[in-house]
Amino acid sequence: MATETYNPTGALTKTRFSDLEPRLSESVLQALTQSGFEFCTPVQAATIPLLCTYKDVAVDAATGSGKTLAFVVPLVEILRRASTPPKPHQVLGIIISPTRELSSQIFHVAQPFISTLSNVKPILLVGGAEVKSDMKKIEDEGANLLIGTPGRLYDIMDRMDILDLRSLEILILDEADRLLDMGFQKQITSVISRLPKLRRTGLFSATQTEAVEELSKAGLRNSVRVEVRAETKSIDSAPSSSQSVSSKTPSGLLLEYLECEADKKSSQLVDLLVKNKSKKIIIYFMTCASVDYWGVVLPRLAALKGRSLIPLHGQMKQAAREKALASFTTLSSGILLCTDVAARGLDIPGVDCVIQYDPPQDPDVFIHRVGRTARLGRQGSSIVFLLPKEEAYVEFQRIRRVPLEERKCCDEAFDIVPEIRNAAKNDRDVMEKGLRAFVSYVRAYKEHHCPYIFRFKELEIGRLGMGFGLLKLPSIPDVKHHSISTEGFIPEQNINLEDIKFKDKSRQKQRNKNLQEKKAKQELEPKRQKPKSSLKNATTMNRKKTAQQRRAVQTAEDEEELMRDYRLLKKLKKGAIDENEFAMLTGTEDL
Repeated sequence: MATETYNPTGALTKTRFSDLEPRLSESVLQALTQSGFEFCTPVQAATIPLLCTYKDVAVDAATGSGKTLAFVVPLVEILRRASTPPKPHQVLGIIISPTRELSSQIFHVAQPFISTLSNVKPILLVGGAEVKSDMKKIEDEGANLLIGTPGRLYDIMDRMDILDLRSLEILILDEADRLLDMGFQKQITSVISRLPKLRRTGLFSATQTEAVEELSKAGLRNSVRVEVRAETKSIDSAPSSSQSVSSKTPSGLLLEYLECEADKKSSQLVDLLVKNKSKKIIIYFMTCASVDYWGVVLPRLAALKGRSLIPLHGQMKQAAREKALASFTTLSSGILLCTDVAARGLDIPGVDCVIQYDPPQDPDVFIHRVGRTARLGRQGSSIVFLLPKEEAYVEFQRIRRVPLEERKCCDEAFDIVPEIRNAAKNDRDVMEKGLRAFVSYVRAYKEHHCPYIFRFKELEIGRLGMGFGLLKLPSIPDVKHHSISTEGFIPEQNINLEDIKFKDKSRQKQRNKNLQEKKAKQELEPKRQKPKSSLKNATTMNRKKTAQQRRAVQTAEDEEELMRDYRLLKKLKKGAIDENEFAMLTGTEDL
């Protein structure tokens, strides 16, 4: 495979789009001007001429470098060269990206340029809607350019013989590393196998993994490697020893870490938000349940009254996700609380700061999160929260060419835990969401991809529970099995969690009804009590068990818990319980 490497730096080059060779069509240049684009970014200056001269490209560029236009513009130019107008179901181009949000964004960014093509019908194919409605739309209106997620594209191609792929001109794989990380390799391989080999292919990614290299070898012919890196200064105690190094992050981005105890994290977060009232901020959490919880708690704090706080995660319905993203995009200042569903590719204008309240499970996601700010040469800042025992993460990121500077904790930060606890006492919704978020966080922490840094057995559950503002610590099997410390937690005295009512009267009414039904059912069941002697004998026998026997008992208990989760999953599929009930009963969360 022939490979060339480009290493331009800076946010914008001195090259205008009108200077590119081969020259872009007047209609595309006009669309660029109307959209406010005159000068190319390095990745655009390097990639557009290559694709336009029929070369395959494997593009490795820092997030926020303008990759979308780097493939949209040449795609439109290639389709314009088609000798005859396409038939209604003749597919000339395909763009595949990992998430619904990113596919939607590409579709809308591409619209002004695609509209310069006569007789080319684009269609957006993503989940969240019935696949039959997409099929009907294709049948009725036709489709010449497919933009979507691999799952939906694979499904459509598998069901519809009407699509003619023989004349396909160009295939684009955006965020290729993420496509493979999310387990789409089977679908992507199937899609590629249906396409003609004589086509142009563009593979775009911010990180080049081994899997991406393999995909490049399989899908690209005589490709050119385009690599764009920003230049930054290495961090050193001696200013004279600073040297220029290649960084994976934008040059205008200030990267910081804030090290504090788990019980102080929430107070430090609120202090940051209070001091940056006029800023547009994204806060990343590790689980959907955490987003739900802090999305309910933070607006209730006196210090954040009147602030725009918008939650976004993968368990929300598609319409709600789109509405949340659109609302935050239009804000000049506000706060987006989200999971990694909003970590990659999304171009949200004007983001001043990214706060990683929880470091991501996958270390590769770190640079994608921080890339939501300091885009296209603008300035921005990022702060990642770390516990004292996680300090090795700083050196880990430095080795990965992502240098972090230390940010000191604010000693005057107001303690907001009593206020959170008070909110939980007065509303069962807050209390339940807090417990669910806590359990989901603990389970997600156990699955960190860097277990030698994020050591589950050293997680201080007590301090963590205080930081979440819990009234009492829940019982978690994983915590019991590993004898994890609960030191530092001060349970709320003289309170029964069962007595806490929903602030929403309709929800409390439904809860009362459920409790009455449960009580009536229990009264009908015969009471079964084991004789005291039997209980005593069982305790004595348990003491006499060998280590091997105790492990066998533990294994049986683990298997029973697994079967319980499996039965709940079957109920979810049958519609006996909804997704919220399933999440509450199992504590499991997806992005």
